[in-house]
Amino acid sequence: MNILLRGGLVVSSVNTKRLDVLISNGKILKIGRHLNDKEAQVVDCSGKLIFPGFIDAHTHFDLEVCDTVTADDFSTGTKAAVCGGTTTIVDFATQNKGETLSHALNNWHLKAFSKSSCDYAFHMAISDWNERVKEEIAAMFEQGVTSFKVYMTYDAMMLSDEEIFDVLSTLKKYGGIAGVHCENDGVIKALTKDYKNNENLSATTHPRVRPALCEAEAVDRLISIARIVDVPVVIVHLSSKESLQVVKKHRENGAVVYVETCPQYLLLDESRYEQKGLQSARFVCSPPLRTKSDNAALWHALKNGEIQTVATDHCSFTLEQKSVGLEDFSKMPNGLPSVETRPVLMYSYGVCKRKITLEQMCKLLSENPAKLYGMYPKKGVIRVGSDADIVIFDPKASGFISKNTHHSKSDYTPYEGVHTKGRVDTVYLRGKLVVKNGEVVLENKGKYVKRAVSDLK
Repeated sequence: MNILLRGGLVVSSVNTKRLDVLISNGKILKIGRHLNDKEAQVVDCSGKLIFPGFIDAHTHFDLEVCDTVTADDFSTGTKAAVCGGTTTIVDFATQNKGETLSHALNNWHLKAFSKSSCDYAFHMAISDWNERVKEEIAAMFEQGVTSFKVYMTYDAMMLSDEEIFDVLSTLKKYGGIAGVHCENDGVIKALTKDYKNNENLSATTHPRVRPALCEAEAVDRLISIARIVDVPVVIVHLSSKESLQVVKKHRENGAVVYVETCPQYLLLDESRYEQKGLQSARFVCSPPLRTKSDNAALWHALKNGEIQTVATDHCSFTLEQKSVGLEDFSKMPNGLPSVETRPVLMYSYGVCKRKITLEQMCKLLSENPAKLYGMYPKKGVIRVGSDADIVIFDPKASGFISKNTHHSKSDYTPYEGVHTKGRVDTVYLRGKLVVKNGEVVLENKGKYVKRAVSDLK
């Protein structure tokens, strides 16, 4: 049966217009004023915003890290995602040392298949680089994996500068792109050793061993390498004004650099680490939370178009899992749960506070990630022929974020008690009603998305 969404305000990256949207066979068939279809189910969207389905291009579901596994797998994680209006996630198929890329990709297909309640794609996280792995890159593109993750820290995952140069040179041949976790590993290790020698082992120490300049130095080094290779790169989860300044400097000299940030770096700050015990531990993530000044700088950069996407880096743990590091912060699993709350937070504290426009929200959460990661215009836009991934958002609603109402398997949220404006009311995934009144009504209908190369200009 066709579905006719009538009378809503359709949001794009360019404008917001009152339009009707006709859905047929999972696709958008027509868009216009006063559409009619006698056979269609009519949905009254008066007073509501109609967004293209949101895309979270940075999640970690069912990931083994710090001798544990993230609280959310693809079942719970994607239910949380779609409840918040995210209809596509891009997770990280992570290659362990000694594995082939094909083995890693197959592992992640097994983790996600038949369990996902939103559509999904994979970046390939490269932890082990050699000639055999290099020969696999072409096969990754054939399977729709066109973006890759590189770490500049973490012993189990990091690559050397020489290896990063070779990875970027190889991706250049295929038009691929790398997203990079930028932190100076050597300085982090030295600072960690110093603080441990002085018996400063609580979670309060975490941000002190990963200062903003550790990120900025690595961003500078990474972009310099990319400029030598002459390829664009993505800085993932950028957190500081110092790193923004580095990006700006390189852009002025011709570098093509895409930047992703996350809600935690916009809305939370380092004062959270001054709390005791688990109250502090629940905010341990890397890069760590920064200052209010950094928050303001990132919002300003969003407003000015200097940051291209807002993702979550959703990497969830329970408080019990976090407690492992209470006596030694370096053993604590890093990460926060936020895949469900990103859209409503960006609306409440971005759009409603006039820090970004409604159209910029659409661009940051839908259109740009679709373009950057080779899914546009299949995803990320309400356009004739596009997948009918649609979010009906009620701007008049209000509420509070609570662990008691979120759908993550994590038993806390870093935004507990935060007041929100607006609410995801209804979600369609390829024309199927999957969320109604904020609750999942159809599970496990997510499909794998084979992606083309990046097309963000």
